Amino acid sequence: MEHGSYQNPSASTFSVTDEDHTLANSLRLVLNKDPRVSFCGYSIPHPSEARVNVRVQTTAGEVLKDGCQNLINMCQHVRKTFDDAVDKFKSTKASETESMDDDSP
Repeated sequence: MEHGSYQNPSASTFSVTDEDHTLANSLRLVLNKDPRVSFCGYSIPHPSEARVNVRVQTTAGEVLKDGCQNLINMCQHVRKTFDDAVDKFKSTKASETESMDDDSP
């Protein structure tokens, strides 16, 4: 849900339900790296409420959508890098085990 500002049309607050600091802080980091964003911050209204409010001041309208897409791309890259490292580790361990079996009497 978006809450715009009548005094400043370039500022909006987005209320995201069922999320916490994990998404909000990651999104804040990505959005603050965007040169179109002049300010981005978030707050959690109450600890027992699963909702975050993300405040964005920008010169463009699609920065939240772009920021979410950038965050998705980053997560996919991290996941692929991790999976590749696990596969490499497993194949190294398997070859070490085979070579140890060949050395035994």
